[in-house]
Amino acid sequence: MSARFQELDWQPTPMGEISLRRRRDPSSGEDVYEVKLGDEYLMSSLFTEGEVELTRLGLAELAEGPLDVVVGGLGLGYTARTALDDPRVRSLVVVDALPQVIDWHRRGLVPLGTGLSTDPRCRLVRGDFFAMVTGADGAPRGLDPENPGRRFHAILLDVDHSPRHVLHPSHAALYGVPGLTALADLLHPGGVFALWSNDPPDEQFGTVLAQVFTDTAAHVVDFDNPLQGGTAANTVYVARRRD
Repeated sequence: MSARFQELDWQPTPMGEISLRRRRDPSSGEDVYEVKLGDEYLMSSLFTEGEVELTRLGLAELAEGPLDVVVGGLGLGYTARTALDDPRVRSLVVVDALPQVIDWHRRGLVPLGTGLSTDPRCRLVRGDFFAMVTGADGAPRGLDPENPGRRFHAILLDVDHSPRHVLHPSHAALYGVPGLTALADLLHPGGVFALWSNDPPDEQFGTVLAQVFTDTAAHVVDFDNPLQGGTAANTVYVARRRD
């Protein structure tokens, strides 16, 4: 059994100090992995329903495979793992701006890391997802550095807290019409964009999303929150590229 609390890694990044922690849950006796950026909690293995549903709801909109998928934001790996568990997925590119997070997976510091980093269908790519989509700061447009013009059947994004609460000001442009249009250009016709948000459904963002995509929906994902003794909710937006 692990120690009651361990800081597995701590490193400075351009967005602030990032740390990976493991603690023992006193009620279940199981290990809980947590990621903090500065003073903010980014994610916890105690709450993974939103990440899983991001993939499940996004890929459910697609027909039979094979499917080529991008995940923006590696985190603890639950979105990517759910994608690889879908037998239709032929290839998966996971883009993360922080090499420290990719390194956790390659070193096996997080439970899903070894499985993701050794799966031949999966590539972990260091990059700024937002700059790669929009071509900001002179970055070549495209989410696969080995094939910049490549299109995908699904793009699943889980980086910011919500379209209104971004981790870095440079991310905000993606959630407007020009940014979403640039993202849609990286999808095959009929391809799907799915976005995780920690906020309730945002009607204003839904209106923007519908200007670029068709068949848009905001799904509320409820889950147990033992820390607060009740339930909590995330939102998953799903939208299809116009044919």
